[in-house]
Amino acid sequence: MRKLSSIVIAVLTLLRVTTPLYSQSPMSVKATSEKFVVYQMMFHLWGNKQTELVRNGSYQTNGVTKFKDVSDVALKALKNKGITHVYATGLLEHATMENFPAYGSPIDHPSVVKGRAGSPFAIKDYYDVNPFLADDPAKRMDEFKLMLKRFHAQGLKLVIDFVPNHLARQYSSDQKPKGVIDFGVNDNKQVAFDVNNNFYYLPGTQFTVPEGVHPPVPVNIPYIEIPAKVSGNNVFSPQPSINDWFETVKLNYGIDYQNGNQNHFDPIPNTWIKMHEVLSYWTDLGVDGFRCDMAEMVPVEFWTYAIGKIKKQNPKIIFIAEIYQPDRYRDYIFKGGFDYLYDKVGLYDGVRRLMQQKPEATCADITRVWQHESGDFANHMLRFLENHDEHRLNTPAFAANNFWSTIPGMVITAGLHDGPLMVYMGQEFGEKANEIEGYNEADDRSSMFDFWRVETHQRWMNGGKFDGGALTAEEKQIDAFYQDLFKRVANSEAISKGAFFDLQYAQSANYPANKVYSFLRYTKNERLLIICNFDAQRAQTIDVVIPTLAMDMMQISHVNLQLQHAYIPPTVLDKPILKGNSVLIPANSALFIKL
Repeated sequence: MRKLSSIVIAVLTLLRVTTPLYSQSPMSVKATSEKFVVYQMMFHLWGNKQTELVRNGSYQTNGVTKFKDVSDVALKALKNKGITHVYATGLLEHATMENFPAYGSPIDHPSVVKGRAGSPFAIKDYYDVNPFLADDPAKRMDEFKLMLKRFHAQGLKLVIDFVPNHLARQYSSDQKPKGVIDFGVNDNKQVAFDVNNNFYYLPGTQFTVPEGVHPPVPVNIPYIEIPAKVSGNNVFSPQPSINDWFETVKLNYGIDYQNGNQNHFDPIPNTWIKMHEVLSYWTDLGVDGFRCDMAEMVPVEFWTYAIGKIKKQNPKIIFIAEIYQPDRYRDYIFKGGFDYLYDKVGLYDGVRRLMQQKPEATCADITRVWQHESGDFANHMLRFLENHDEHRLNTPAFAANNFWSTIPGMVITAGLHDGPLMVYMGQEFGEKANEIEGYNEADDRSSMFDFWRVETHQRWMNGGKFDGGALTAEEKQIDAFYQDLFKRVANSEAISKGAFFDLQYAQSANYPANKVYSFLRYTKNERLLIICNFDAQRAQTIDVVIPTLAMDMMQISHVNLQLQHAYIPPTVLDKPILKGNSVLIPANSALFIKL
């Protein structure tokens, strides 16, 4: 038995290494490509031209994007960068410290709002957009619709937020369609859980604002909430901490968390029906997709129900899930119906360690992602190096001492498989996010809670010309890298539609596997060897081994390596050298080599 077990283990180990290598049929070419580029704009910051700002300033003082700022000129500039989709964060009306009572949007209690602008994920009205984004707040939806027409006229798709797990503590819709009932209106507040309640309650308690909350505007009366509702991050306490999502309340999808997580999905819970109504409303208006906040905190059964209905309404609409549990990826794609999932816990974390030169960093993490997490559905993974939740790349918290590690990091992010990628506004210029905004205290992120600006992006806008005229020489260099990379992967059949082969396992013993990652992307018409060097100090010389298995899958009998393109930091003096199968790759560089 022991000998037989050893043989079985050996065979299974071999299969584990080789099977994912040809998870896509050899020489196959997809009819359509999913290699599109999503550009995330924090909407209220994106078009702001104000340069003189004050900490905790209002939108009048510090400036704010208006719908008209997303002009035809702006959209053409984005499209010229290689952008295909725009995820506009913070369009939906959310809790804020600004006051628009004449337009159906009175001020929210400052004690349950994070920052002067408020959190884009504390939705106040699912059927409305923020009044401060419009020149005429009374016509804000008309201005939004005109902007959406501009997107479509320029051949760009607009993705908006869908925040299903929680909403603002003082949610109240003045723009809901006729017949729609607000969340919580018919709730039985005397019980902790009822399948037809929209919220979870803590009977006999009163909500207490967390210690340490100090709003930047006057607070004249206390915030009263009786009974207390459960906070958005599943905090079943009337007194959440300042680090909790205390500004939001958890929505009830029929899971009784306090009684063994029992599911009550039949009949359909009322919250499911209400949230489908929200999705249907925006689908009818013509948006092209939804980025679904904390999708994993909502049962997959709801997504099966809701996405199935919306796909019948518009088969081309896309759903992107923010999700951080790899063991649930498969369910949320194949059961829930999501088109794309965030690849944060897998690829982002591994690549970030390499970019930061962490002692434990290894390119084996990249191999692990496709072997053990998403190898057979990599086209469903949305990959990125920045978004609003993560540290900016060019900051002390991320890679400030190794800024040009963005080259191998982004090439892996963009080229590893055939799924989409995302870039965050300002990333393509090396945004430092080092200003003190108010709620954000220069925490190496661009604030989503304050009325502010993104300084490098503002200089790219250049007063509305959107020509990058005010960028520094280095910022123009990094922008040129991003633009070239986006267009390269979009125009490459091998990268946008082809198969994938990891070369790490086939290399010799002296191959620097912790620092260098090599892989193939190929179709019958195009074969590419891509090599990325994450070593920040040293060039690496390697003798690349293309194994027989790879050549069989590419249906070739020999290889003739030819350098197609090299991405090399302007600070590096080394030049790439290719002689036969011997390759010198400079530090922080990436090579595209034709076979």
